[in-house]
Amino acid sequence: MKPEGSSPATTSRAAGARTLAVHLLAAAATALVLLWCIGFRGGLAFRSSNKQQIFNVHPPLMLIGFIVLGGEAILAYRVPLRSAASRDARKKAHLALHAAALALASVGLYAVFKYHAEADIPNLYSLHAWLGIATFALYAAQWLAGFLAFFFPGAAPETRRSAVPWHAVLGLLVFTLAVGTAQLGFLEKMTFLQAPPARLVAKYGAEALLVNFTAIVVLLLGVAVVLATVDFDATRYDAK
Repeated sequence: MKPEGSSPATTSRAAGARTLAVHLLAAAATALVLLWCIGFRGGLAFRSSNKQQIFNVHPPLMLIGFIVLGGEAILAYRVPLRSAASRDARKKAHLALHAAALALASVGLYAVFKYHAEADIPNLYSLHAWLGIATFALYAAQWLAGFLAFFFPGAAPETRRSAVPWHAVLGLLVFTLAVGTAQLGFLEKMTFLQAPPARLVAKYGAEALLVNFTAIVVLLLGVAVVLATVDFDATRYDAK
């Protein structure tokens, strides 16, 4: 016996609300990280005597790339189908958004390595750095596998059907890893800024509160993307 489920209209409204929450949180996260890097950390630059400005390119590009655009790419498949053409359009949007995310993340990764080189800081010594490289490699591999299997040259129909669930689950896991890595990045940077002897940022100062709040918004964004992706249709399950 199947329980009475929500009507299609109610289900659609709920899905729309979850998607709207993702868009709003993505906009908020982007604004907050830019406020931090530009308003508190001195701005963005690829060449500067103030090496902090070179580092400042890294957080916005990684966040906008892997988390904001990555989340939007995942949600491209939540758009209701109206025709075969819309199916093809959302597949192309999914592919293009992930490609843009990789491009931005590549520049963000370059910026942090450039900052380390010019500031004479060792590379890849922290957990954030290790997970960041792993996230980038997995994201690139996931995109390449999806391109080859579903876009060009394209696998056989049977292979594509069996690969879809794995591609979706692995993509969501990589996205979750990106969100976790971002949390470690915020923590690591604030630990450096608050450490003695310089203590550049007060523990309860405006900048510290801004970064903590930004990290929470990014975490909520990750949760919202996962919830927007999950199918909440209760009619699919039998009540025992």
